Amino acid sequence: MWLSRTKNDLIIEVWEKLDCESIGASEIEAIETVVRDQYGESAVESPMVIARLLADEGAELRHSELMELYVKRATDRPYDAAFVDLDIRDLKSAAGTIKKLENLRRKYAADNDKNGLRLVRQKGIQLKTAATEMAAKMSADAVGRQIAEEIAQWFTVWLQTPDVFESWVDLRQNTREFIEKFGRVRTS
Repeated sequence: MWLSRTKNDLIIEVWEKLDCESIGASEIEAIETVVRDQYGESAVESPMVIARLLADEGAELRHSELMELYVKRATDRPYDAAFVDLDIRDLKSAAGTIKKLENLRRKYAADNDKNGLRLVRQKGIQLKTAATEMAAKMSADAVGRQIAEEIAQWFTVWLQTPDVFESWVDLRQNTREFIEKFGRVRTS
């Protein structure tokens, strides 16, 4: 039904089919529905991104409606509270963070909450990246670099095999290499 080959072209095509000069909440929601149907939930842009694209194409924006929609969406974020207090400053805090993410992963899996599962994985990848970047920046601090590298490795294992991570990290902490680098660290 739709001829567009890209998401942005699809947004413009839907707007043109709506045959309206101005854009407000109802038009944005109609466009989001089509984008979601064509490309999936993760492809849906925020109302402000869609509005900006259409304004660049000559649409007149009904700013008050768009701001109301934006505020409504910004305050309706049920997952935000679950992802507070995630910390990777040291091995103990990283272990606690992974444990929290794993508990969330199990809860969302039991609830068949695909969006929650996606957010848990996304947060794990972000924290792994942050640890990797910390390790790269700590060229002068060998101990700090080793800790950041270890944390990045933990996230790698958890992301790949979350069901065995807890057993793996217990075994890892009892290896000679780990004890020589970090001593006997109590992470639980």
